Amino acid sequence: MATDAVETPSFGSDRDGDHPHRDDEWEELRQRYIAPAESRPASSARGQHHQALICSDVVQTIDFYQGLLEFPLTELFENRDYEGSTHFFFDIGNGNTLAFFDFPGLGLDEYAEVLGGHHHLAISVTRENWERLGAKLHDVGVETFEVGGSSLYFAGPDGERLELIADPLGEMYGMTVL
Repeated sequence: MATDAVETPSFGSDRDGDHPHRDDEWEELRQRYIAPAESRPASSARGQHHQALICSDVVQTIDFYQGLLEFPLTELFENRDYEGSTHFFFDIGNGNTLAFFDFPGLGLDEYAEVLGGHHHLAISVTRENWERLGAKLHDVGVETFEVGGSSLYFAGPDGERLELIADPLGEMYGMTVL
């Protein structure tokens, strides 16, 4: 797959801090907080209903997510929280949706990474779709950054950070995470 091998500022190392050795800390946290799968209680949640992001242009967002990434638009209506705002949803598989709002007239600033803020949304796709969608992104000039042969990072139309990951749901880099 053809991708640009240059990190973009949204994922780059311009704010990269110290890299302390933390293996012992992580092992202690795993031992302290992660119960063995056979004794782990079921989650109180049924799953992610939707991830909501803000967009500047409804048509641009639909063209990108439905047209380019092939996530079908499933519904569109007025946002109940802000009169005149559009609330719309894309099917990202497995009963999950990605939602967007526009907030016309609100004068929102560009994305800024803050503690507690959205870092990126990782969406699992098959290896075949990962390669095909990566090629489509490249063909239309979307800058991508590949990590580990299974993660492809890029920005959406409003700078939202996204990852297409070829690992199956519940796995990451050969490890079971769920």
